[in-house]
Amino acid sequence: MDLGGPHPPGGSLGVPVERGADMTKWPGWAHLPRESRDTLFLLAVIAWTVAPHLPRLPLWCGALTVAVLLWRTRLALVNAPLPGRWVLLATLGLATLLTLWSFRTLLGKEPGVTMAVVLMALKTLELRARRDAFVVFFLGFFLILTHFLYSQSIAVAAAMLVSVWGLLTALVLAHMPVGQPSLRQAGLLSARTALLGAPIMALMFVLFPRVGPLWGVPQDSLTKTGLSNTMRMGSVAEVALDDSVAMRLRFEGPPPPAEAMYFRGPVLTRFDGSEWRAQSPSFPLALSAPAGPGAGIRTSLRTSGPAVRYEMTLEPLNIATLPLLEATATAPQIERWRVLPGTDLQWLADRPIFERLRFNAEAHVDFQHGPLVLTPALRDHIELPPGQNPRTLGWAAELRRQPAYATADADVLAAALMRHIRTGGFTYTLAPGEYEGPHTIDQFWLDRREGFCEHFAAAFVVVMRALDVPARIVTGYQGIEPLPVDGYYLVRQSAAHAWAEYWLDGKGWVRADPTAAVAPERIRASRNLLPAPGILAGALGTVSPALLAQLKSAWETINNRWNQSMMFSRGQQFDLLRRLGVESPSWEDLALMLTGALSSLALVGAAWAWLDRRRLDPWHRLMKRLRDALRSLGIAASEHDSPRALAERVRERFGARADVLVSGLMRLELARYGRATPSRPPPALARELSVGLRALNG
Repeated sequence: MDLGGPHPPGGSLGVPVERGADMTKWPGWAHLPRESRDTLFLLAVIAWTVAPHLPRLPLWCGALTVAVLLWRTRLALVNAPLPGRWVLLATLGLATLLTLWSFRTLLGKEPGVTMAVVLMALKTLELRARRDAFVVFFLGFFLILTHFLYSQSIAVAAAMLVSVWGLLTALVLAHMPVGQPSLRQAGLLSARTALLGAPIMALMFVLFPRVGPLWGVPQDSLTKTGLSNTMRMGSVAEVALDDSVAMRLRFEGPPPPAEAMYFRGPVLTRFDGSEWRAQSPSFPLALSAPAGPGAGIRTSLRTSGPAVRYEMTLEPLNIATLPLLEATATAPQIERWRVLPGTDLQWLADRPIFERLRFNAEAHVDFQHGPLVLTPALRDHIELPPGQNPRTLGWAAELRRQPAYATADADVLAAALMRHIRTGGFTYTLAPGEYEGPHTIDQFWLDRREGFCEHFAAAFVVVMRALDVPARIVTGYQGIEPLPVDGYYLVRQSAAHAWAEYWLDGKGWVRADPTAAVAPERIRASRNLLPAPGILAGALGTVSPALLAQLKSAWETINNRWNQSMMFSRGQQFDLLRRLGVESPSWEDLALMLTGALSSLALVGAAWAWLDRRRLDPWHRLMKRLRDALRSLGIAASEHDSPRALAERVRERFGARADVLVSGLMRLELARYGRATPSRPPPALARELSVGLRALNG
């Protein structure tokens, strides 16, 4: 990329091209002027770097960026003049106003990334000199970093690796201002440079101190579905349409049976007729729960049997509730996070989970919890919105009037509801249609009888409350995939689930899962309902289901290993220092080791530069020897003289005797400044010049 000086009229980056050249037809990549070729390559790299940001940017920003890049492409192809400074300033001002309109601020991650993308696009319209290109390069490297503010997935890393290679290649071309070096030559050189920097990158990754909150910023799943602190008819089904991984589990020993795999998320008590929410207690917690950190959970939880110990890698959730395996008595230790006990057997992080977490936990799948006797706080769990679902309430009243249920306890009533669901013609489906209006439970329980897990759980809780039994909804995940992938059991978003709990005197809260009555295979075998696959996956699954399963498993293995390797935590750093002989490692030890390693590498680089200081470019070395030889023949040969100028002086001095040397000098100019410049002079050319010089010396 020839960027050595000011841009001449009509050129794009400093190479004079005849104004008005016919570029209406594509001449082919190899026949483009070097400046046009290098500019188009740089624009392609910029487009690749910006593209993953476009779905997150305002629509106007994406449209403006695409329009500017296409405009700059046309200018490079037809060799038209670049726009004036006032056009750029006006466009930048408009983009700033639109950013303020979109985000109400210019500060923060989203407006900052938006402005960086706009600046990158507009700067391509100012490529007049080498310094302008360097600004574009550094803006490109900055944009690469911004992608990792959103995700550290293997796909993003691979895409940004291509961007780094492309920008390094453009940077190499900018430092090769003479001739027409090929993209292949510049690309190989940039790849070697990147490989030389790879050890430093690995060293920084391993030893750089993980200091929160700067570490762990990425929010990989902010745009995905997930659990919520509320539930309405159909909301869990929306989560279940997502087949992405919600968590990965590795057990110490065999995992519990599928029907015990309940991962407890938000507990929902308050019902307004259309939506379920968590309940703010109407009575002081002191009336129903002991004080102290974790005391409520430890006191109300009664466990039996051995503990199930496991490691969980949790994907971003957007809520603060940790979906731990029921029932967990002690808080898991998570680096840089504080885990607090919530009510109703929940564990809450000190902030929404916007990053991937890995931690160890233990649970007792055989447990009881909750108060053993009726407390005032349980009254919150029998409230129903007045005037809604009257037919369902009438159905419950009729059931209570039957002699068998007039004085029955909660267990008998729950069994009756389960039997009604099992034999009453209900259908378990992901697509039951919309339930609208104030009487959604009436529509489901008595009319349509089609629904997903939240429909069954909500109807069960409403009927139990109508029977004067405290009940509530629990959301989370249920079940794991039967076979582990790379040693980890997967829980997908499609395993999102809602079930019910009712209170039984002398026993506490009892889990009741109405889905097990209508679709027992969903609970006992973790057979989740899945949406119809896409065209490609559907065709592949039809032709070869085994191949589709193998490809899916291979991708999950690669993705899991990537995620586990990227989660190199502070604890793992300290373990590494202990293996290296540091007894009580700290951040200071990490910083000292990193500083020492980087200093050692810097000394090695300085020594290499000192040893390599006399090495010259092969072309420069040949030109130096040639000038020295011509000076010895009495011909003036300065540093700025081209081979053509030297050939003219030689012919003037020696006439026909210099034909061989003149021919060699003209071939030297063509090879050095032609369209395809090799990395070193051809041996035949060097021999021809030597023969020509010997002829004159003789």
